[in-house]
Amino acid sequence: MPTGQRTNEPPDETTEDLLAGMTEAQAKAVRHTEGALLVLAGPGSGKTRVITRRIAFLVYCGIPPWQILALTFTNKAAKEMRERVLHILGEQAAARGLTVTTFHALCARLLRKYATIAGLSGLDANFVIYDTDDQTTLIKKALEELNLSTSNWQPRSVLGRISNAKNELVDAETFASMADDFNGRMLAKIYAAYQKGLRAANAVDFDDLLVLTAKMLKTNAEVREDCRRRWRYLMIDEYQDTNKAQFVIAALLAGDKDPNICVVGDPDQSIYGWRGADIANILDFEKQYPKAVVIALGENFRSTKHIIGAADHLIRNNTLRKHKDLFTSNAMGEKIEVTICRDEHHEADLVVDWLKIRKGEALRADEAPAWKDMAVFYRTNALSRVVEDALRTEGIPYIIARGTTFYQREEVKRALAYLRVVANAADDVSLGRIINMPARGIGDTTLGKIEAWAGEHNLRLFEALGRTSAGHGVEIGPKAATAIAKFVQMVDGWRGVAPPTPKDHLTLEGAEEIRGSLASLVERVVAESGLEQMYRKGRTETDEERIENLAELVSSAAEFESNYSPESDPVVDVAMAATMPAVGDDRSAGEAAIGTLGLLRAYLERVSLVSDSDAIDPTQGAVTLMTLHAAKGLEFAVVAMIGLEERILPHSRVQENPKELEEERRLCFVGITRAMDRLMMTSSRYRTVRGLTERAIASRFIDELPREHVSISDQSEWNEAGWDGDRSDRPAAARRGGGGGSDSTSRGSVTDSRGQRLSVGVRVRHPQFGIGEVVSVNGGVDARAQVKFREVGIKTLVLQYARLELISG
Repeated sequence: MPTGQRTNEPPDETTEDLLAGMTEAQAKAVRHTEGALLVLAGPGSGKTRVITRRIAFLVYCGIPPWQILALTFTNKAAKEMRERVLHILGEQAAARGLTVTTFHALCARLLRKYATIAGLSGLDANFVIYDTDDQTTLIKKALEELNLSTSNWQPRSVLGRISNAKNELVDAETFASMADDFNGRMLAKIYAAYQKGLRAANAVDFDDLLVLTAKMLKTNAEVREDCRRRWRYLMIDEYQDTNKAQFVIAALLAGDKDPNICVVGDPDQSIYGWRGADIANILDFEKQYPKAVVIALGENFRSTKHIIGAADHLIRNNTLRKHKDLFTSNAMGEKIEVTICRDEHHEADLVVDWLKIRKGEALRADEAPAWKDMAVFYRTNALSRVVEDALRTEGIPYIIARGTTFYQREEVKRALAYLRVVANAADDVSLGRIINMPARGIGDTTLGKIEAWAGEHNLRLFEALGRTSAGHGVEIGPKAATAIAKFVQMVDGWRGVAPPTPKDHLTLEGAEEIRGSLASLVERVVAESGLEQMYRKGRTETDEERIENLAELVSSAAEFESNYSPESDPVVDVAMAATMPAVGDDRSAGEAAIGTLGLLRAYLERVSLVSDSDAIDPTQGAVTLMTLHAAKGLEFAVVAMIGLEERILPHSRVQENPKELEEERRLCFVGITRAMDRLMMTSSRYRTVRGLTERAIASRFIDELPREHVSISDQSEWNEAGWDGDRSDRPAAARRGGGGGSDSTSRGSVTDSRGQRLSVGVRVRHPQFGIGEVVSVNGGVDARAQVKFREVGIKTLVLQYARLELISG
């Protein structure tokens, strides 16, 4: 069939079967085979189904499969797409060359095929692809050759800057010409040295795969035309996530004259701007291809009307978008439950209670969801720890998607290794992990000499380091000796040990311990070790999350210290525990009992036990914990989104760059639309940061949710014992013990917002907590009722928001 000729639907019964069950918009997208096509695919609109059936339709129309190229972003998505097409067409399609792959895989294939023809400088078809560890090793070598310190030029940060440049198609030479200050000029030299090292090794990094392919297609007409003859029909999934290099590759493959290019995506789900994705690629598609047809897929097949209505209302606050009406034929369902909590622990408890109730609640087809049908989303990984603890306490199985549990994350493990050395200087394994992390000039050669000498003299590594730094160990250069001396003094300082004498380094046993809280010790270690500064120098979102995780580790230590009970610790003498300091003493009970280092050891023991928690039966499934970014493309029957607060969602970066607000709103939109049946969103009044409790402000996105689709429950102030804490800003009525009423009110009845009379002894149903019995009521402006629920115990509810339903009989 000649390219450029619009295809009419063939009168084949097979194609009729292919289009069966599709909406009018979906079928229109499948039938449109010639020319440029933009499919605006809203969440849950069946875009993968459209893409795969469009490929099959092209084949049924007589297009050879080898002329079709479909690109996506992940191997998982490519695999799923390929399998669906083969299920429709049969295995013979693959043998005839159908190409369904990722951008990076395609580029690697093209570079190998055309390396000789394109004359790629320093590369042949046998090039290797460097991973992150390889890149780090190479950048360190480049820094060494330039006599630059890795302390001043953090490898991770430098690689991030180089990656950003490559994604913008800026090579080392161009980067150098653009440099206008010392920092820029030095970075240009590092970039050039790094590229030289890659080529000397006949290697490329992941960014090179895109950059070199874009350059090859642009400058080599023979390669470009060969690719265009091969692939006459180009399809690109998740087009809103393309960066500049991918945009150029797509444009060069499609060509200028009536290109058969179909892109599928949703500007409202563009959430990767921080890693180079350019939303303008999809917003300006019609400018690039003026004859393009635009088809909107607005019908959602995933979620309830309340969820879709709320999401649609929220995203309309954005201006950088292409509007499409979102709608669904699904049931109305339950309103989104927005819950205001006291702090992160209250938040975690409410979320876990809510998940437990949903576990026994019939949803679609009268089936109760399993744990695997539930998820908890958060903006940053640091928020997961308290939820993990709550789930673990309740014995609920959970997994961390695309990540590890809190204490297994890279930056946390490194900090814990430092703490283990402080707690036990004989821990050579932990010492080996941290002695040059961050880089402090103690190289492998030097360390190897000291390790060998320690073995010969039957010494632990830390003791050998101390003797060497004092001039009584291995003979090493003055630079390394100074670095080792500083390291030893730093660790000794954390332990409160006096600096080593000129003659020898004292062992740590029996030395005077430091005074101060466990949290302050952890914070000192995080800061003085250089870990925090190492990540702070990075400029990526990953580095920011690592800093937040280190802060969360301090909070974890503070929480452990405040909850530590000497009486329950078997290492503390009972008689000693009885002499613990009274309130007002500047020492905690734990510190007085076993000292700060003793608290540290107890804390590390607890962390180790958490890491080695009992295995959970995998056949029961597990609740999934994940970031909002990781949740994109997934769906769950029951979803809880936590931490809807200013500086979290939206992220604090919005204060520095207001333009990022719309991407944060898109991120919230993505999270909402992952939920199929039930959605809970939480915001806390207070949240602990670096061991200090700070006042939080509810996210502006909560105010942007329409009240007809949302119910709000403020449970931030009252619990089953009354007001939580002794804050001076609480109302006078609350200080008297009532919500504006009197003791007689608690024994009488009140009227809620629905006009229902509630009195002690009546049975009620709450949409979150289930069935319960009223045990007390308090009237007034903020009327409240205490209800004893079957599943979660006693809760104090503000009747204005409680949504209680009287149960007759």
